[in-house]
Amino acid sequence: MTPVQIDFGNSGPERVVGIDLGTTNSLVAIMDLAHPEVIPGEDGDRLVPSIVSLGPKGEIIVGNPARKLLIEAPERTVYSVKRLMGKGVADIQEELKLFPFRVAGNSESVIRIALGDRTFTPPEISAFILRQLKKNAEAHLGEPVTKAVITVPAYFNDAQRQATKDAGRIAGLEVLRLVNEPTAAALAYGLDKRKDGIVAVYDLGGGTFDISILKLHDGIFEVLATNGDTHLGGDDIDIRLMRIALEDIATEWGEDLSHDGEAVQTLRRDVIAAKERLSFVPFTKLAFEYRGKKYTREITRELFEKLIEDIVDRTLGPCRDCIRDAGVSVEQIDEVVLVGGSTRIPKVRSAVEVLFRAKPHTDLNPDEVVALGAAVQAGILAGSVEDKLLLDVTPLSLGIETMGGVVSKLIHRNSTIPASATETFTTAVEGQRNVLIHVVQGERELVKDCRSLARFDLKDIDPLPAGMARIEVRFLIDANGILSVTARDARTGKEQSVEIKPSYGLSDEQVEAMIAESIERAEEDFNARQVAEARVEADTILAAVDKAKQNGAYVELTEEERQQITNAINQLLLVYHADDHLLIRGKIDQLNQVTMKLAENIMNTAVRGVLKGTKI
Repeated sequence: MTPVQIDFGNSGPERVVGIDLGTTNSLVAIMDLAHPEVIPGEDGDRLVPSIVSLGPKGEIIVGNPARKLLIEAPERTVYSVKRLMGKGVADIQEELKLFPFRVAGNSESVIRIALGDRTFTPPEISAFILRQLKKNAEAHLGEPVTKAVITVPAYFNDAQRQATKDAGRIAGLEVLRLVNEPTAAALAYGLDKRKDGIVAVYDLGGGTFDISILKLHDGIFEVLATNGDTHLGGDDIDIRLMRIALEDIATEWGEDLSHDGEAVQTLRRDVIAAKERLSFVPFTKLAFEYRGKKYTREITRELFEKLIEDIVDRTLGPCRDCIRDAGVSVEQIDEVVLVGGSTRIPKVRSAVEVLFRAKPHTDLNPDEVVALGAAVQAGILAGSVEDKLLLDVTPLSLGIETMGGVVSKLIHRNSTIPASATETFTTAVEGQRNVLIHVVQGERELVKDCRSLARFDLKDIDPLPAGMARIEVRFLIDANGILSVTARDARTGKEQSVEIKPSYGLSDEQVEAMIAESIERAEEDFNARQVAEARVEADTILAAVDKAKQNGAYVELTEEERQQITNAINQLLLVYHADDHLLIRGKIDQLNQVTMKLAENIMNTAVRGVLKGTKI
């Protein structure tokens, strides 16, 4: 797809802003002549805290003013809403234990957060933050801003990405592209100018830690692996220092301030200031004054580093896992990029350098690097940055048909292209020689509701028992949007492939209609998928029991045991065509139970056969 440039007479192409919609802070940036720059807010602060509060008159308050209301009006204020984007009520039970989210009573599949006497969805709250960033940009540029590039974590799934786009639309922004945060950080450092390479992006923010390994080829970034901890960040360091200070104060002053909201927030501010100074000086004083009393304590960098050593070490485990999952060695990683304010801490930087055996990039402000990269991508889309390859996205998910007419999605919609994905499947029929690969496009759960793109056969595979064959299916979309699908028998190496243009014959309106229908019928589709999968499972166990009946072990069962198996088969067949997957699975479980003795007999017969004539 080619981005459209709107002509405003002599004003040139419309400006596109880059936005880092963060868990703790958010920023907006613009490509200005040769380099990107972050736009300051009304108060001159370039960071806008991702905090939203409902004022006494029903007005929406965002950023630093809302942060003050966390103490004064906590029941009307919400933060870290990014954690809830694209999730259902069942998904957030762990988050509710750690954050004071007040989920409204009328929340079912869609989360609604109560602020005072009003309720809002997570995209609506995120939209308030985006609207403030939009306002900041318009005040700075002196012109309307309607288009944006927004960054998202690399691990965000389709629902979370869609919720982010929805937030943009609510805020009055056309979201031209969602860019993975590690990709944006790499773009900010101009690493896309390398022809090839492996890049590690270590992102330690206020409340979350992410590590991503990217592969760069001809200026295109592919995410090889991601890992991290959604409850690990600079906040843990602040809490560690605050706990020590509160214990000291309790001893010195003879009073416990840990339940005094105003005191805790004031101490938090002083602790953060001391922590930040220790990144640049060998020692500092933590000074806290409250209700006429003073508390001071000198903290050396050496003591500070001992206090936080375990927190820093907790980031290294996910890094090692991510390197392993990416299938690369530390020696193969060419560049390391640091993101997030907590990476200013010298202890963090030295730990990263030791692990990756390379000096990380630290030239750019780690709080701003993702927003700067988003601005670079925005500049590409606006036409103000030349000699860069424009990354596009696939508008609809692509996958293949599996047993029961169910779609297995390999590349999800909004994936940046070029993109690739590989998944391993197996056979469902005994001695199967050919496998039909049916490629489909769409957001629905069943093949019948999706668009068929191609069918081809992988022929002459080894005739193995059902479930033993390993068929690798690889999807690859190139920069021109051409999809090539390859199916390969892992055992013999035989393969077959086909090339398709997925977007051919589809208008933007048809794409939008397909997406809208998938959202509207999501619950119905999910239930239909569960029923189809339950029937496939029923087919598998019925076939296995039928085969087991031919085994001599079946004869060894008592008449009562054989009758129990027959009754369980009949009960499963009675509910087989029901539209209740729980009912089908219940009967499968019953059949599993009554065939356990048969399975044991078959195993014993097999063991006796192996040991026959063997001397021990």
